[in-house]
Amino acid sequence: MKMKQTIRKLLNELDALLVAHFYQRDEIVEIADLSGDSLELARKASQSEKSKIIFCGVGFMGQSVKILAPQKRVFMPKIACCSMARMIDGSYFDKSITLLKSYGIAEIFPVTYINSNAEVKAKVAELGGVVCTSSNAAKILDFALKQNKKIFFLPDRCLGQNLAIQNGLKSAVLGVDSMEKIKEAEIICYDGFCSVHQLFTPQDIEFFREKFPNILIVVHPECQPEVVKMADFVGSTSQIIKFVQSLEESQKVAVGTEFNLVHRLRKPKKGQEQNTFVLSSTKPECPTMNETTLKDVLQCLEAIKQGKSYNEILLELEIANRAKKALDKMLQLS
Repeated sequence: MKMKQTIRKLLNELDALLVAHFYQRDEIVEIADLSGDSLELARKASQSEKSKIIFCGVGFMGQSVKILAPQKRVFMPKIACCSMARMIDGSYFDKSITLLKSYGIAEIFPVTYINSNAEVKAKVAELGGVVCTSSNAAKILDFALKQNKKIFFLPDRCLGQNLAIQNGLKSAVLGVDSMEKIKEAEIICYDGFCSVHQLFTPQDIEFFREKFPNILIVVHPECQPEVVKMADFVGSTSQIIKFVQSLEESQKVAVGTEFNLVHRLRKPKKGQEQNTFVLSSTKPECPTMNETTLKDVLQCLEAIKQGKSYNEILLELEIANRAKKALDKMLQLS
């Protein structure tokens, strides 16, 4: 309790806003000024009147706030990496575009999931592309289809494949599928993925439906297509929260997304049975999202008070300006 009080005091002294992604530990979400998914946090944190943002999440999220609000100072108690975002960088993006052009695909419209670094977002912007999140991906795809070009979706192959299925479109995965299949596809996906959301399987769904015949299955679109096809509801983090919290308390639901979020979703009241389950036989906990602790937040604030640049997010101006074009386009379309 004393540590939380000290943190709140320092936040007020430093004119700082504490922001936490939904997948963070309970202790972080409970004390945060703002908690939400990627889109919500990027928008609200960049529009805040506070001069400093303390971002509890993974690296690309802190970058997104800095890109949208370059005048703010953005710090991260832990600059944790997102494994998916690490699967592609500027050089891999360039190689992918070169490979697509070698297949005779000249007109390419890139769409990058927000789980990517600033350099990748900047390169997407150079080709006239746009950023998306899981909550606005459908709207962004509608815009992308109107460009009458091959859509190159990166880095999450699952989200790209699921969008294609939902819209009756052909998809292929670069580096996995044949050149012929890639040339026929309307959405070409980069071969990236979320290690946490890969844990959910059709067998998990079958297990819960056999045990609880009337249970609802809710999953994130980063899950594999065969899992998404079997689900009753598919949505972003915020959409999952809204859906589950709208259910009758007696309705059983198994949720396929990060453990910390599911654990907080709908706790049973005293004397009631558990009706919200994690859709996995193993604990789907994101290791990097769980790195940040209250002690890290406190150390970050104490360092800032002493005038030290503690895990401050700094970006090259040219990269930040180009990446901002792709992010701004996303926000306009959302």
